[in-house]
Amino acid sequence: MAKVTITLEADLALEVMMRLGVSSPQDAVELVVRDFLATGRRTEARTGGSREGERFAGPAPSVEEG
Repeated sequence: MAKVTITLEADLALEVMMRLGVSSPQDAVELVVRDFLATGRRTEARTGGSREGERFAGPAPSVEEG
């Protein structure tokens, strides 16, 4: 898998490392990103995703001209 290098403020990285209990900033960022993606997948599974709501929204209101 490809690797990506990012720049992050030290205090932000330290805060995440302390909250997650890891000793590596790379591990901390990876855990946060993985959790974010997993949370999004769980939310989509429960709610049906973002496109599912379009079925119930009805037609878009038309713009009045004149």
